[in-house]
Amino acid sequence: MEFILDVARVREILVRERASVGADIRELGVLQAFGRSRQRHDAGIAAAADVGTLACRAGCTWCCHFTVDVRPAEVFGILEFISQTFTPGDRDRVLAGVRDNSAALRGLGEEDRATRNIRCAFLQDGQCTVYPVRPQSCRNYHATDAAGCEQSWQEPGNLDIDPDFAPGVYQAGEAHVEAVSTALADAGANVALSYRSK
Repeated sequence: MEFILDVARVREILVRERASVGADIRELGVLQAFGRSRQRHDAGIAAAADVGTLACRAGCTWCCHFTVDVRPAEVFGILEFISQTFTPGDRDRVLAGVRDNSAALRGLGEEDRATRNIRCAFLQDGQCTVYPVRPQSCRNYHATDAAGCEQSWQEPGNLDIDPDFAPGVYQAGEAHVEAVSTALADAGANVALSYRSK
């Protein structure tokens, strides 16, 4: 996908969000700061001029079979959400799914993981059961034509498929993620990425 980079907007997001996350970390700690940042992330994407071009809708789950990266703060947020909102049966179902996915991906490199379709353990009846605390990678995956997503799902080994994205949404989301990662690193937080099946 080719697009013109809106340097001024990206820079503004980077500076503003890095400062906001840094201030929130000092006041609230990493996990609560990350929670506040999720709200700003969603608001920034919703405010992008081209957000209306997105094909993403509830029930569309092609991307819920792709591998995504997850930061430690996101893992802790998801675990807290699960402990507060899931029934024991739902927790057991998710844990079994996480174990199955982990076993299927164990020992694979990043490229091999990218060529596997594995249903996200949090996907239930076509919905994300951790949607409010989903990882930044999930928040940033938006396409203007679901056909590209479906093709990626049908042809997981074809890494040349490039679904069409909305440039404004894409740039806002990526700038936000970069700013948050930088602010977390500035505070000494672990920002190492791990992978899970989305």
